Amino acid sequence: MRIISGKHKGRRLQAPKNLPVRPTTDMAKEGLFNVLNNHFYFDAISVIDLFAGTGNISYEFASRGSKQIVSVDENFNCIKYINAVSKELDFNINSFKSDVYAFLEKTTLKADIIFADPPYHFETEKFLQIVDIVFDKEMIADEGLLIIEHSKNTDLSQHKNHSYDKRYGGNVFSFFEYNNEENSL
Repeated sequence: MRIISGKHKGRRLQAPKNLPVRPTTDMAKEGLFNVLNNHFYFDAISVIDLFAGTGNISYEFASRGSKQIVSVDENFNCIKYINAVSKELDFNINSFKSDVYAFLEKTTLKADIIFADPPYHFETEKFLQIVDIVFDKEMIADEGLLIIEHSKNTDLSQHKNHSYDKRYGGNVFSFFEYNNEENSL
């Protein structure tokens, strides 16, 4: 995996082979950040990275100047790796070893972007549970986004907060935001 842009542009990272992860491909990650680059100033946003795995997405935000990044994964070795890379590259990433659903239920954190990359084999209901918790707890800033990465075989478009999808090969990013009626309340 490599960091696409920012302070550590082009930096290649080699995650340990024993991590139970499926990192976002460079092509998909580059496409995602091209979309985000049109909506946000990276140095002015806060980010929560759920199912962080290797920390691939967190590193990209950190390299682009995001200062408030929280990475959550239940695997101890993933958190250990994220902490090691964060220290090596001087990234300010706060990591939490936790089941993502337990973290979401307990946290009081809010963010401009929440990115979730659950296992692709999850049932649609488990993906939508993330959306429900995030919006029920108002964890997203008013102009913020929840982005869920999933396979092309999963359809999350029926959720009321779904805005659009971006597809990159077999990867799909579903974008969720407050709809206009909710923003005006």
